[in-house]
Amino acid sequence: MTDSPAPRIPLDPAEQPILDKLLTIRDNLSILKSDRSTYVKSHDVVKYYDQVIVQVEALNKLRINKRDEQNRVDTVLDDCFQLISLFFLTIGRNQEAPAVYSAISTVKRLLDHLKEAGFYSLKDLQGIDRKLGEWQASVDRGEDSHSEQLITLLHARIDVCRKTLKELQDSLSRVGPDMMHKHEKLVSILRSLSACNTRSKFPTKEVDDLEREMLKIQDEVHAERLTHEGQNPEEAYAARLSLLSLTEGEVPDGRTVIQALLARCTLWIEIIRQKQGKIDDRFSDLYDKLLKIRNQLEQMHLTQAWSLRETDLYSYQRQLDRVDESRVDGNFLDGAGRPADLHAQRTLLYLLRRSYAFIFQYIVQSEPVSEALLPIYNQLLTLKRCLLEVQRSGGVDSPRELYPYSMKLNSIDNMKKDGKFMVGGDIPEGQASVMNLLSECFELAYELRTEAEEKKDAGEEPDASQSNGVGNRTTQA
Repeated sequence: MTDSPAPRIPLDPAEQPILDKLLTIRDNLSILKSDRSTYVKSHDVVKYYDQVIVQVEALNKLRINKRDEQNRVDTVLDDCFQLISLFFLTIGRNQEAPAVYSAISTVKRLLDHLKEAGFYSLKDLQGIDRKLGEWQASVDRGEDSHSEQLITLLHARIDVCRKTLKELQDSLSRVGPDMMHKHEKLVSILRSLSACNTRSKFPTKEVDDLEREMLKIQDEVHAERLTHEGQNPEEAYAARLSLLSLTEGEVPDGRTVIQALLARCTLWIEIIRQKQGKIDDRFSDLYDKLLKIRNQLEQMHLTQAWSLRETDLYSYQRQLDRVDESRVDGNFLDGAGRPADLHAQRTLLYLLRRSYAFIFQYIVQSEPVSEALLPIYNQLLTLKRCLLEVQRSGGVDSPRELYPYSMKLNSIDNMKKDGKFMVGGDIPEGQASVMNLLSECFELAYELRTEAEEKKDAGEEPDASQSNGVGNRTTQA
């Protein structure tokens, strides 16, 4: 049922009842995740969350003298927390501590992969830093309302993420503003080259264009052209990566950082041209699996707002975790235990990192609204975008032009009962978010209507006909 990494430590018989209960909870959560016949209700999620916390407390009592032990109980417990965390997002309780669990787990993987890849942009780090701050605030707010064990665990995981983040931030601390733009561009080029390397048909022209962009930066900083006499490009690239390990802890100056990226771009271009998108046959199955996951996650971007249930991300997380944790000392191994060559290693790592990045993106973009209210929320988001576009285009000449928006806004407003949006007698989470968005739409509509009436009064619009313009709420009987 799950792709969780296989545990190796034997299970203490005293923990068997806890494992049995956690397996039952995980099964129930998986059934709830798969049920699309109705929306997920808060009380169902909280019920399973409370059951998990009971098992955590029982486990801690058994492990007073063996806090660091990890066995199958921990693996299944992590599954439960991952699912519950995604469920909290699904029901719109994004600002609560349990919702943070899955996000932190994903960011931890992402930071590790950024460090391993050896290149990242300042914008990457700033975005992660900002989200860690928001999650820290959510955990702090939950200290009085959630399990002490969960809060302690989340604090510890955030601290681990911050430590890795600081290492990455420090490595760019001497890249001045004049060089930072070039650094951002080179990171973008290197990522684009990696994307080209995974295309079904190798895009020669696109790679040539990226090379020209790279050479332009090389000329601007007056860097010497890279040569690797006596080494093939993969050996030279590996030597560059080894140099990163040897200098870990040192803070290079901006010029050194730029030259290192230029060298890697040059060598990677040479490597992928030689390979033409063909990966070592020993790793073709793994490559196909990761490519499929990456492509599926990428396609979600087109339908995310309308059809993504955050718990859908769980199966992808688990498949990726399984692959990531099967590596030995960071290396992908074939069936005989032999490591991948550099091209396969970096290609597989790119697909792994890119997939985690998509999951991170979807988690942070999750709206604080229950899926029961998402259809209304998404309609309002679309209306807001349309009204903003009308405003940017100079507004309208007559209030009548706003009539379609008026009809839609008033129909949504009239769906409320006693001032709330009800679904089947329930009051789903996210009322404030929907109400605020509805008010923003009415405010935009009112501004557009007022501007149109002012134009008419000034003689710019001779049509004196009246309309029930957008911005006027209808009154319910």
